Amino acid sequence: MTLVQIAQHADDLQRASAFYADLLGGAPVATFDPPGLVFFDLGGVRLLLDRGAPSALLYLGVDDIDATVERLRAAGVPVESAPHVIFGHDDDTLGPAGTDEWMAFVKDPEGNLVGLVEHRRRS
Repeated sequence: MTLVQIAQHADDLQRASAFYADLLGGAPVATFDPPGLVFFDLGGVRLLLDRGAPSALLYLGVDDIDATVERLRAAGVPVESAPHVIFGHDDDTLGPAGTDEWMAFVKDPEGNLVGLVEHRRRS
C-alpha cells in the first residue's frame, strides 16, 4: 500500500496556491476551478488544496530548516514554533541513524498548521 494523496483545506485557492508554490518551490501540476481543486506533486504523492477538505497537519521535509523558517518569516508567514530538536535517531527506525530530527511549525494563509522537518547529522 502507498500514500497517493493528502487533502488540505483552502478557502482561498489563489492565496493558498501561492503559499504552497513558494514553500514547495514549484507551481501546481493541475487546477480545476470549478469545483475548487489545486494539485501539487510531492515526489509522487499529490497534495490537494480543496475548499471542501478538512484541515490536515502536513509535515514537509526541508533541506535547511533555519533558512526555510527565516525566509517564511520574512515573507510574513506566522511561525508558531521555531526550529527545535524533537527526537534523536540512534537507529533507522524513524529516520536516518545518527541524525537529530528538527521541527518547526508555521501557519499557511488558510490557518492550517504546517510542520517543517529536517534530519540533521549530529556533530
